[in-house]
Amino acid sequence: MDSFAFIIHPIDPKRDVSRKFPFLGRVLSERQIDFFSTFFPPVYISEIEGITSQSSGKEVKGWFIACPYTPRRMMELPERTVYRKITQAGRMAEKLGANILGLGAFTSVIGDAGITIANNLNIPVTTGDSLTVAMAVQAIRDAARVMEIKIEDATVAVVGATGAIGRVCAELLAGEAARVLLVARDEKKLEALRDKLTVQARSELVISSKMDVLRDAQLILTVTSSINDVIRPEHLQPGSVVCDVARPRDVSAMVAAARDDILVIDGGMVDVPGNVNFHFNFGFPEGKAYACMAETIALALEGRFEDYTVGKNITMERVQAITEIATRHGFRMSGFRSFEREITEKQIEAVLQNARKGKQRAFRGGSS
Repeated sequence: MDSFAFIIHPIDPKRDVSRKFPFLGRVLSERQIDFFSTFFPPVYISEIEGITSQSSGKEVKGWFIACPYTPRRMMELPERTVYRKITQAGRMAEKLGANILGLGAFTSVIGDAGITIANNLNIPVTTGDSLTVAMAVQAIRDAARVMEIKIEDATVAVVGATGAIGRVCAELLAGEAARVLLVARDEKKLEALRDKLTVQARSELVISSKMDVLRDAQLILTVTSSINDVIRPEHLQPGSVVCDVARPRDVSAMVAAARDDILVIDGGMVDVPGNVNFHFNFGFPEGKAYACMAETIALALEGRFEDYTVGKNITMERVQAITEIATRHGFRMSGFRSFEREITEKQIEAVLQNARKGKQRAFRGGSS
């Protein structure tokens, strides 16, 4: 039976360590978890069973393996030290018999985005970022529809636009939206991206290194590699949608607490075909996975064992190809979730009503 392995790591240190080691998660502080993670070996988490292609009936199995580093620790340590730990996790995948390895969360963005890891292993590697792009843009389209926003008339912001995922998301959205705000820290990279996209874009393209520009956007797709939140309540207009693809999250929890007129959705949740059992709670409902996991699984179902998405130059061709593969095997965009909770139609209607009231108040204030 063909198989895969997927590397995860603690993002919210106390919560995520508690999922495997309840006692350690309870007694250790975040800083202690950061420190001890330096010396902890990769951890076998669980076997994944029940995945079955809808088109071919093929079954695959897989494994979760944890790299113990937190995002903060990965940023603090020398790259070669982080590469060594991720490679150790990859060697565990090889011993288990995996045919392909997926890199999750920060293990996919550190350094050269998987190239060094792939070169150090005997099995192929993917970051899963190609399918993440496709699912993130689909999530924005779906959310725009339920929030009564016409994307062809809207201003869409891509935060982290110069990153590997953000750049291709911007390329896709620049063919659909009226106006696209490209937001990142490096203005020279933003200028280069704008110049490249201008050739085929239907959208007006605006670049900014300031988060204040988000007040102009009805739709926001955010995918930075920041270890801290970057989007706060004051950055957002009533009725807007924020699709947060980043892990750790880009959207501050204060947004959910302070703004009942904003729809914040987690990007990239996918239904996995078959009666899948992950044998581990990573925060999603049963049968659902992150898009980056889904890419790894889809490649295993396809029997396409190659370094698929590695490095920071994701091509549109790869995005389109993995979308076709995943769709054929039965992967589907899942329902909306926000801060790990399902979003109901009733909640969406409440956000719409609150947004209308907020806009009316703003109009009255501006016309008085």
